[in-house]
Amino acid sequence: MRSKLNRIDHFFAFLEQRYAHEIFQRFGAAVESPVDPFNRHAHRGDFGLRVPPSARAVNEFFAGWRRELAHARKEAVACRDYVMAKLIYISGVRASELCQMRMKDLHWEAGDFGRFLVQGKGARGSGPRQREAFLFAEGRELLWWYVEEVRGLFSDDPEHPESPVWPSERLARDLGGMPNPVGPAVTTSTLRKALARASEAHLAGPVERIFPHLLRHACATHRYEAGMSLWEVQKLLGHDWTTTTVRYILSAQSDPEMASRRSSARAAQRLRVDTGGLS
Repeated sequence: MRSKLNRIDHFFAFLEQRYAHEIFQRFGAAVESPVDPFNRHAHRGDFGLRVPPSARAVNEFFAGWRRELAHARKEAVACRDYVMAKLIYISGVRASELCQMRMKDLHWEAGDFGRFLVQGKGARGSGPRQREAFLFAEGRELLWWYVEEVRGLFSDDPEHPESPVWPSERLARDLGGMPNPVGPAVTTSTLRKALARASEAHLAGPVERIFPHLLRHACATHRYEAGMSLWEVQKLLGHDWTTTTVRYILSAQSDPEMASRRSSARAAQRLRVDTGGLS
């Protein structure tokens, strides 16, 4: 029986690795092994292609979630979870990086739209390294609204530089049980559960569930489809190696003709700007 299960699982692992994208493109179905993780081989690995929802499906998902916020039982908590998820999709940061953010890490004056610092994942086990993450116009507007209207509804001190940007709803207490100006931060598992509930209520399409890392894949895929270059997506995600970034955009809908027109336009723009190089 174990041998049969392994053969079935290996066949689906082969499909996931080689043909998952093509199957999804033709039939709108994600390939998934029928053998549950508890019955798989211990060192089977995860070969599945993470296929994010389309840009339209993601936008509709967040629009539905936003409409629900005003009717939430815990409005501040619901707004916090919504803004965190939307910011992952906009900026491409990891959920663990986002949860660790402190108020002092927000820099509204940096760049065109402001940036924030996160403790990024080091390459090849080198340990966490601080890096800049990007807000863009939509992220700045969303985060500003959260800081001005929502952040002060939690029990800790939002003005303290060490306070978490995304606090837990638990009361901020020190070891002696006294009120503490710096409260605990929300955990990634809390965000994952909030996304699961929102997916069940608002996500339509072949992709039935969103989790934080899939939003990161969606960010990379949709930015690349919209014309952002591979190198820019790499910087957005904080990757050291381009080969890592490529795995995030395997399901991207590419159009070689449009890409050629965009690259020609960029080259013409560089020629117009770099007049010194033509003289």
